[in-house]
Amino acid sequence: MRPGRILLPLIVLLFSFPAIAQRVALSMPDHDDKKYYFGITFGVNLSVYQVNYSSSFANTDTFKTIQPHWQPGFNLGLLGNLKLTNFIDLRFVPSLAFAEKRLEYRYGYPKDSLADRGIEAIYMHLPLQLKFKSDRINNFRFYAIVGTKFDYDLAANARSRRTDEFLKVSPVDFGYEIGVGFEFFNPNFIFSPEIKLSQGLTNQLFIDRNLPLTNALEKLLTRMIVISIHLEG
Repeated sequence: MRPGRILLPLIVLLFSFPAIAQRVALSMPDHDDKKYYFGITFGVNLSVYQVNYSSSFANTDTFKTIQPHWQPGFNLGLLGNLKLTNFIDLRFVPSLAFAEKRLEYRYGYPKDSLADRGIEAIYMHLPLQLKFKSDRINNFRFYAIVGTKFDYDLAANARSRRTDEFLKVSPVDFGYEIGVGFEFFNPNFIFSPEIKLSQGLTNQLFIDRNLPLTNALEKLLTRMIVISIHLEG
Protein backbone atom coordinates (compact mmCIF):
# COMPACT_ATOMS: atom_id res chain seq x y z
CA MET A 1 0.00 0.00 0.00
CA ARG A 2 1.36 3.42 -0.94
CA PRO A 3 2.03 5.89 1.95
CA GLY A 4 -0.03 8.56 0.21
CA ARG A 5 -3.19 6.52 0.64
CA ILE A 6 -2.66 6.58 4.43
CA LEU A 7 -1.39 10.14 4.83
CA LEU A 8 -4.12 11.83 2.85
CA PRO A 9 -7.03 10.68 5.11
CA LEU A 10 -4.98 11.57 8.20
CA ILE A 11 -4.29 15.09 6.90
CA VAL A 12 -7.96 15.61 6.06
CA LEU A 13 -8.97 14.40 9.56
CA LEU A 14 -6.38 16.64 11.24
CA PHE A 15 -7.60 19.77 9.49
CA SER A 16 -11.22 18.87 10.22
CA PHE A 17 -10.76 18.97 14.03
CA PRO A 18 -11.09 22.78 14.31
CA ALA A 19 -14.27 22.68 12.25
CA ILE A 20 -15.70 19.94 14.46
CA ALA A 21 -14.83 21.91 17.61
CA GLN A 22 -16.49 25.01 16.22
CA ARG A 23 -19.74 23.11 15.70
CA VAL A 24 -20.11 22.51 19.46
CA ALA A 25 -22.86 24.83 20.67
CA LEU A 26 -21.76 26.70 23.78
CA SER A 27 -24.34 26.61 26.57
CA MET A 28 -24.63 29.77 28.69
CA PRO A 29 -21.84 31.54 26.75
CA ASP A 30 -22.07 34.70 28.88
CA HIS A 31 -22.02 32.93 32.22
CA ASP A 32 -18.37 33.71 33.00
CA ASP A 33 -19.16 37.42 32.74
CA LYS A 34 -21.45 37.24 35.79
CA LYS A 35 -20.06 38.83 38.95
CA TYR A 36 -22.10 36.49 41.13
CA TYR A 37 -24.68 33.74 40.89
CA PHE A 38 -26.59 31.28 43.09
CA GLY A 39 -27.57 27.64 43.18
CA ILE A 40 -28.79 24.70 45.24
CA THR A 41 -26.85 21.70 46.46
CA PHE A 42 -27.67 18.21 47.72
CA GLY A 43 -25.60 15.14 48.34
CA VAL A 44 -24.61 12.24 50.55
CA ASN A 45 -21.96 12.09 53.24
CA LEU A 46 -19.91 9.59 55.19
CA SER A 47 -18.82 10.70 58.66
CA VAL A 48 -16.69 9.27 61.45
CA TYR A 49 -15.02 10.29 64.69
CA GLN A 50 -11.24 10.33 64.91
CA VAL A 51 -10.41 9.08 68.39
CA ASN A 52 -7.50 9.96 70.68
CA TYR A 53 -7.32 7.74 73.77
CA SER A 54 -6.54 8.98 77.28
CA SER A 55 -3.98 7.51 79.65
CA SER A 56 -6.91 6.02 81.59
CA PHE A 57 -7.72 3.79 78.59
CA ALA A 58 -4.25 2.21 78.72
CA ASN A 59 -3.97 2.03 82.51
CA THR A 60 -7.35 0.46 83.32
CA ASP A 61 -9.19 -2.62 82.11
CA THR A 62 -12.65 -0.99 81.88
CA PHE A 63 -12.52 -0.98 78.06
CA LYS A 64 -10.65 -3.38 75.81
CA THR A 65 -11.34 -1.57 72.51
CA ILE A 66 -13.05 1.61 71.29
CA GLN A 67 -13.49 1.61 67.53
CA PRO A 68 -15.17 4.35 65.41
CA HIS A 69 -17.11 3.42 62.25
CA TRP A 70 -18.14 5.38 59.14
CA GLN A 71 -21.86 6.06 58.78
CA PRO A 72 -23.90 7.57 55.89
CA GLY A 73 -25.98 10.74 55.88
CA PHE A 74 -27.14 13.48 53.52
CA ASN A 75 -26.79 17.22 52.89
CA LEU A 76 -29.17 19.92 51.61
CA GLY A 77 -28.30 23.56 51.07
CA LEU A 78 -27.83 26.70 49.01
CA LEU A 79 -24.84 28.11 47.14
CA GLY A 80 -23.58 31.62 46.51
CA ASN A 81 -20.63 32.26 44.18
CA LEU A 82 -18.70 35.54 43.84
CA LYS A 83 -16.22 36.01 40.99
CA LEU A 84 -12.84 37.36 42.16
CA THR A 85 -10.76 36.80 39.02
CA ASN A 86 -11.15 34.80 35.82
CA PHE A 87 -9.80 31.74 37.62
CA ILE A 88 -10.72 32.26 41.30
CA ASP A 89 -14.16 32.51 42.94
CA LEU A 90 -15.26 32.97 46.54
CA ARG A 91 -18.03 30.54 47.46
CA PHE A 92 -20.41 30.28 50.43
CA VAL A 93 -22.43 27.07 50.77
CA PRO A 94 -24.74 27.15 53.82
CA SER A 95 -26.40 23.79 54.33
CA LEU A 96 -27.84 21.28 56.76
CA ALA A 97 -25.90 18.04 57.12
CA PHE A 98 -27.68 15.06 58.68
CA ALA A 99 -25.03 12.67 59.96
CA GLU A 100 -24.35 9.87 62.39
CA LYS A 101 -21.14 8.64 63.99
CA ARG A 102 -20.89 5.22 65.58
CA LEU A 103 -18.58 3.91 68.27
CA GLU A 104 -18.13 0.20 68.90
CA TYR A 105 -16.55 -0.53 72.26
CA ARG A 106 -15.84 -3.67 74.25
CA TYR A 107 -15.92 -3.74 78.04
CA GLY A 108 -13.18 -5.64 79.82
CA TYR A 109 -14.48 -5.20 83.36
CA PRO A 110 -16.65 -6.27 85.11
CA LYS A 111 -17.54 -8.55 82.18
CA ASP A 112 -16.51 -8.98 78.56
CA SER A 113 -19.30 -7.47 76.43
CA LEU A 114 -19.64 -5.56 73.17
CA ALA A 115 -21.69 -2.38 72.62
CA ASP A 116 -22.36 -0.45 69.41
CA ARG A 117 -23.84 3.02 69.85
CA GLY A 118 -24.55 5.90 67.47
CA ILE A 119 -24.52 9.66 67.93
CA GLU A 120 -26.84 11.55 65.58
CA ALA A 121 -25.94 15.03 64.44
CA ILE A 122 -27.70 17.80 62.51
CA TYR A 123 -25.01 20.25 61.48
CA MET A 124 -25.68 23.82 60.46
CA HIS A 125 -22.77 23.73 58.03
CA LEU A 126 -21.25 27.09 57.04
CA PRO A 127 -18.19 26.73 54.76
CA LEU A 128 -16.38 29.60 53.06
CA GLN A 129 -14.29 28.38 50.13
CA LEU A 130 -11.92 29.56 47.42
CA LYS A 131 -12.67 27.91 44.09
CA PHE A 132 -9.82 27.58 41.59
CA LYS A 133 -11.14 27.09 38.04
CA SER A 134 -9.56 25.80 34.88
CA ASP A 135 -10.18 27.27 31.44
CA ARG A 136 -13.57 26.36 30.01
CA ILE A 137 -13.35 23.67 27.34
CA ASN A 138 -16.57 23.94 25.35
CA ASN A 139 -19.20 23.00 27.96
CA PHE A 140 -16.83 21.55 30.55
CA ARG A 141 -14.57 22.84 33.32
CA PHE A 142 -12.55 21.37 36.20
CA TYR A 143 -12.13 23.07 39.57
CA ALA A 144 -10.61 22.60 43.03
CA ILE A 145 -11.74 24.07 46.34
CA VAL A 146 -10.04 24.88 49.64
CA GLY A 147 -11.57 26.67 52.58
CA THR A 148 -12.64 26.85 56.20
CA LYS A 149 -15.85 25.73 57.85
CA PHE A 150 -17.95 26.44 60.93
CA ASP A 151 -20.35 23.73 62.09
CA TYR A 152 -22.99 23.95 64.78
CA ASP A 153 -24.59 20.67 65.82
CA LEU A 154 -28.27 21.31 66.51
CA ALA A 155 -28.59 17.83 68.05
CA ALA A 156 -25.55 18.01 70.36
CA ASN A 157 -26.21 16.56 73.81
CA ALA A 158 -23.53 18.44 75.81
CA ARG A 159 -26.12 19.93 78.18
CA SER A 160 -28.41 16.90 78.24
CA ARG A 161 -29.60 15.70 81.67
CA ARG A 162 -30.73 12.31 80.42
CA THR A 163 -29.41 9.42 82.46
CA ASP A 164 -29.02 7.06 79.48
CA GLU A 165 -26.33 9.06 77.61
CA PHE A 166 -23.16 7.06 76.93
CA LEU A 167 -21.16 10.01 75.56
CA LYS A 168 -21.62 13.77 75.33
CA VAL A 169 -20.40 15.98 72.47
CA SER A 170 -20.00 19.74 72.11
CA PRO A 171 -21.98 21.58 69.40
CA VAL A 172 -19.31 23.90 67.92
CA ASP A 173 -16.68 22.80 65.42
CA PHE A 174 -14.16 24.64 63.22
CA GLY A 175 -12.12 23.03 60.48
CA TYR A 176 -10.98 23.01 56.87
CA GLU A 177 -12.22 21.56 53.57
CA ILE A 178 -10.55 20.48 50.34
CA GLY A 179 -12.13 18.99 47.25
CA VAL A 180 -12.46 18.77 43.48
CA GLY A 181 -15.37 19.04 41.08
CA PHE A 182 -16.50 19.38 37.49
CA GLU A 183 -18.84 21.84 35.76
CA PHE A 184 -21.03 20.67 32.88
CA PHE A 185 -22.76 23.59 31.16
CA ASN A 186 -26.33 23.01 29.99
CA PRO A 187 -28.61 25.49 28.20
CA ASN A 188 -30.22 26.73 31.42
CA PHE A 189 -28.05 25.57 34.33
CA ILE A 190 -24.65 24.15 35.34
CA PHE A 191 -24.50 20.58 36.62
CA SER A 192 -21.56 20.24 39.05
CA PRO A 193 -20.66 16.95 40.75
CA GLU A 194 -18.14 17.41 43.55
CA ILE A 195 -16.30 15.42 46.23
CA LYS A 196 -14.69 17.01 49.27
CA LEU A 197 -13.07 16.15 52.60
CA SER A 198 -14.31 18.13 55.59
CA GLN A 199 -11.99 17.87 58.60
CA GLY A 200 -12.85 19.21 62.06
CA LEU A 201 -10.12 20.65 64.27
CA THR A 202 -12.08 21.28 67.48
CA ASN A 203 -12.30 18.65 70.20
CA GLN A 204 -15.94 17.52 70.24
CA LEU A 205 -15.66 15.59 73.50
CA PHE A 206 -17.66 17.17 76.32
CA ILE A 207 -16.16 16.15 79.64
CA ASP A 208 -18.60 14.42 81.96
CA ARG A 209 -16.76 12.27 84.46
CA ASN A 210 -19.94 10.38 85.30
CA LEU A 211 -19.69 8.65 81.91
CA PRO A 212 -17.04 5.89 81.87
CA LEU A 213 -16.44 6.27 78.13
CA THR A 214 -15.47 9.92 78.61
CA ASN A 215 -12.64 8.92 80.95
CA ALA A 216 -11.18 6.60 78.30
CA LEU A 217 -11.05 9.31 75.63
CA GLU A 218 -8.98 12.46 75.30
CA LYS A 219 -10.19 13.90 72.00
CA LEU A 220 -12.87 13.40 69.35
CA LEU A 221 -12.44 15.04 65.94
CA THR A 222 -14.98 14.91 63.13
CA ARG A 223 -14.18 13.82 59.59
CA MET A 224 -16.67 13.81 56.73
CA ILE A 225 -16.51 12.92 53.05
CA VAL A 226 -19.23 14.64 51.04
CA ILE A 227 -20.30 13.81 47.48
CA SER A 228 -22.48 16.65 46.23
CA ILE A 229 -24.43 17.75 43.18
CA HIS A 230 -24.64 21.51 42.63
CA LEU A 231 -27.22 23.02 40.28
CA GLU A 232 -26.05 26.54 39.49
CA GLY A 233 -27.61 29.36 37.51
